[in-house]
Amino acid sequence: MTLTRRTWLLVPVLAALAACANAPSSPTSDAGTAPATPGPVAPAFAAKKPPRMVVFMVVDGLPIRQVLGYRDQLQPDGFKRFLDRGAWFANAYYGHGYTVTAAGHSIMLSGAYPQRSGIIGNEWRDPMTAAPQYNTADARYQYIGNKTEPLAGTSPNNYKVETVGDVLRTLQPGSKVIGISGKDRGAILPAGHKGTAYMYMGGSGEFASSTYYMDKHPAWVDAFNAAKPADKFFGKTWSPMLPEAAYARSVPDGQPWQANSGNGNKLPAVLGAGMDGPGPRFYGNILPSPFGDELTLAFAKAAVEGERLGTDDQTDILSVSLSSHDYINHAFGPESRLSHDHFLHLDACLQDWFKYLDAKVGRDNYVAVLTADHGFTDTPEWAKSQGRDAGRINPAQVVGVINAGLSKRFGEYRWALNMSGSGVIFDEVAIKAGGLNPDDVYAVAKASVEQIDGIQVAFTRAQLAGTDTTTPYLEQFRRSWYPGIAAPLQVVPKAGWMFGSRATGTTHGSPYENDTHVPLLTWGTDVGRPGPHRAARRDRRSRADAVGPSAHPRAEAGAGPAAAPAGEVTQPSADSPRSPHPPATEAGVGCARHTAPVGSPVSQK
Repeated sequence: MTLTRRTWLLVPVLAALAACANAPSSPTSDAGTAPATPGPVAPAFAAKKPPRMVVFMVVDGLPIRQVLGYRDQLQPDGFKRFLDRGAWFANAYYGHGYTVTAAGHSIMLSGAYPQRSGIIGNEWRDPMTAAPQYNTADARYQYIGNKTEPLAGTSPNNYKVETVGDVLRTLQPGSKVIGISGKDRGAILPAGHKGTAYMYMGGSGEFASSTYYMDKHPAWVDAFNAAKPADKFFGKTWSPMLPEAAYARSVPDGQPWQANSGNGNKLPAVLGAGMDGPGPRFYGNILPSPFGDELTLAFAKAAVEGERLGTDDQTDILSVSLSSHDYINHAFGPESRLSHDHFLHLDACLQDWFKYLDAKVGRDNYVAVLTADHGFTDTPEWAKSQGRDAGRINPAQVVGVINAGLSKRFGEYRWALNMSGSGVIFDEVAIKAGGLNPDDVYAVAKASVEQIDGIQVAFTRAQLAGTDTTTPYLEQFRRSWYPGIAAPLQVVPKAGWMFGSRATGTTHGSPYENDTHVPLLTWGTDVGRPGPHRAARRDRRSRADAVGPSAHPRAEAGAGPAAAPAGEVTQPSADSPRSPHPPATEAGVGCARHTAPVGSPVSQK
């Protein structure tokens, strides 16, 4: 098998299940003569014993530029376990256009883009009724022991494909698949249909599952929640990990564009300041802080012990999606000192987590894979202050401009109803009643919206359903377009521009978060090899992706691409070639330095 066109994100997971983690290392003396392309894979896997556990980790909203840009400040055994002793990809991309949390999490362990999985975004609107839809909402189920808000994520019902864990449990029913996250979608989608998901409850500080998975929690979950671990963070302080000089490469706190709700936008910050005691607002403010990661990993440790993960020869999968970095980047920007410092705290927590797994499961008994669901572009306000073309696009303005153009052509009416994901939905009933050709309406809307400053291009339904493979970004948006759900007009902002206002906290700028790269890291016994790793070309086009959804979700098992076409596979080195900043030499300290967070109240969405 020769990987000449692309390397898929699923490869590390599938390889782990096939025990590639124990493949023999290349001799050091042969490092300079490594073959240009991988040789046959199956024989190397066949004789190896599968790992007892695959630890699949996601850092929500982490671009690889931060991993490499702050590499000199990392702990010895957090991210550096991957960078120095594992295998990692410096140029990994997602191939779909609307790179939000749910879409990314749906791809990682399924290999299916949104055009096949049905998870086209975090939320969208019904194209016919304009009613809001949420990616993991299912009104048939409720959270166990916690309030279930309308549209809360409770099941994988909207998820039209199988995951690696689903196939594993079909073939090996004794295996356990657990998904844990601060966000419902971050837990439910990687857990698939046959795993079990646990998510953080912002109203109570607990972790809970839903009645889709079980009627009541197992004893270990009740014991964890009864101890009220979230309460221990009340009144603690999030202080910088390093001296002030170490943050010269990031933007100082307290910028006017940085969110100033929740715990404020400056370090040090006290969690629960001005409150009488723990409550819903306090619990909501835990996630946008280092304590969100610490609490999530504490629950993951409880799951390892409570479910006895990795204790026998039937491989288990533990998916842990750490949500805090995404909340922090949305509130303050990835260029901020707050994001920089949180990344260092996260690194210290990972070091503590790996130390625990080494002792509990055994260093040679598990394989760890870490990636991100999307990258992050700089905050538009910061980018603009640096002389770049950047800004925010008001979704209401987009709809207004489209309606003005359509009314001029077809008569005064509210033809466009709302934004849905990255697209625009229309009053299809009125279009039909007026005897109009919908494709003509979308074409006029396209011409209108492309006049807005900050809009790069819009793609109509006809374009998305066509065969053009030369128009920039069209293929990515095909992969994000699920017929019957996705809006018939997809709107693409220019690089540096984002939909939404700072007041709403909306900072997604598809597809340009693609172009900030995401980490793709794996570690296990002998995964890291001396000498250069082999390279694979990045290719944004995939014939398999363009065929659309299959007739039945079960047909997806093992089909299609894995999440991220990846570019250069990078062997550990002492420098940071992609770092946008000058080097610094200060060393970090341990996870124990955490004391409390900054950020805005968050919801389960």
